[in-house]
Amino acid sequence: MKKASPAPIRPLAQQAVGPAVGGLAIAAFEPGLAIGIACGAYLFSAGCLSAMRVRSAPERTEEERPTALSDLVEAVRYVRRTAWLWATLGFAFVAVFVFVGPFEVLAPFVIADRVGGGSAEYGLLLATFGIGSALGALGISSRPLPRRYLTVMLAFWGGGTLPLIFMGISSELWILCAALFVVGLSDAVGMVIWGTLLQRRVPDALRGRVSSLDFFISLALLPASMALAGPAGEAFGLSAVFLVAGIVPVGAAVVALWLGRLRTDELAHPLV
Repeated sequence: MKKASPAPIRPLAQQAVGPAVGGLAIAAFEPGLAIGIACGAYLFSAGCLSAMRVRSAPERTEEERPTALSDLVEAVRYVRRTAWLWATLGFAFVAVFVFVGPFEVLAPFVIADRVGGGSAEYGLLLATFGIGSALGALGISSRPLPRRYLTVMLAFWGGGTLPLIFMGISSELWILCAALFVVGLSDAVGMVIWGTLLQRRVPDALRGRVSSLDFFISLALLPASMALAGPAGEAFGLSAVFLVAGIVPVGAAVVALWLGRLRTDELAHPLV
C-alpha cells in the first residue's frame, strides 16, 4: 500500500507562503521588518524542536561506532554499483549547476529590468513556483507511482526546466509566473518520486549514508552556480543564460536514462 506523503506541506510553506509574505512585508514596510519576521519564525521553529521528545538509540562502543569517512566510503561504493543512483545523482549534479544560479540570482533582475516590478512582484513569482510545487507533490503523492517511475522522474525534472526559457525572453509577469508554476510542479513530482525511491530501493542500513551523499553531490556546485550566474548574465545576457538553464537539463536527463539503462532497470524492479 502506498503511504501518504507530507510532501505538499513543505513547498507550500517554503516556496509559496514564505515568498509571498516576505515580498508583501518588504513592499509594505521595510527589509529590516521582513528580516525580523524571518528571525521570529526561526525562534518559533527552535521552540518546536526543543519541545520534541525522541527515544535515544542504544549507545555503541568505540569499535562499533563508524567514522564519517567510513560512512562516506560505504555510500560511494553502494552508489557506484547501483546504476539508477549514480545516473540520477549525475543528472542532479549537472541540473543544479545550470538551474539554481540563474533562478536564485538572475530572477530579481528579470523582474526589475524586464517587468519593471519590485519586491511584491518578485514575491508573487516565487509564490507561484511554490504553488506549482505543492500541487505537483500533492498530485503525484495521491496516486500509485507510475510503472516507468525513473523515466517519468527524469522527464519531469529535465523537461520541466524548458519554461525557464521564457524567463529570458518575456516581459509579461503572468507569463513568467506561468513558466515558474510549471517548473515548480515538475520539480516537485520528481522530488516525490526520488524520495520514494530512497525509501523503497535503498537498504535501511544505507539510507542515511546515501541521503547524505545525495545532498553533497546535488549541492556541491551550488556555490559555483550562484557565483557564476551574475557574470554570465553580464557577459552573455539574460536570454542566453536562461536558454542554457532550460535546455541543458533535458540533455542531461536523456544521457542519464541511456547511460544508466534506467528503462530496463525500472521494469526489473517494479514498485509493487
